[in-house]
Amino acid sequence: MRRTWTDGLAVLALALVLGGCATRKEELLPHDNRSMLDIWNVETGGGAGGGPAARQLLDARQSLRRPLTEADVRAAPGEQARYTRTAQNEIDRQFHRLPNPDLVMYVFPHLAGTDPVPVPGYSTVFPLYQRVQYALPGARTADY
Repeated sequence: MRRTWTDGLAVLALALVLGGCATRKEELLPHDNRSMLDIWNVETGGGAGGGPAARQLLDARQSLRRPLTEADVRAAPGEQARYTRTAQNEIDRQFHRLPNPDLVMYVFPHLAGTDPVPVPGYSTVFPLYQRVQYALPGARTADY
């Protein structure tokens, strides 16, 4: 009987599986007696308590800080007012609904249920689109 390429593929897969089983765990994942805190401290350049790297980081942050000027202090209440909840800005909508026309449907009188119960005719309203869509702030200029 002729050998096909699938036999060679099966032998190759078997060799790979056996080779994977022959590898020891310690070779793949070496484990010394360091804790996660020790690894963190080494990789981040020191613990929360300090060290030369932590001191350099603190110095770099201090150089980026600047004191508030009088203009900043005066502008702060007006700047924060945009983010403060008041009755006025709670009434104003930031995300306006996009137009979604309502369709009016008339349901004719009919019988419903296993015991035919008469249902009178009625009108119902449903939106044209399945979901209500909202515009991003400032996306729509027209009030509707």
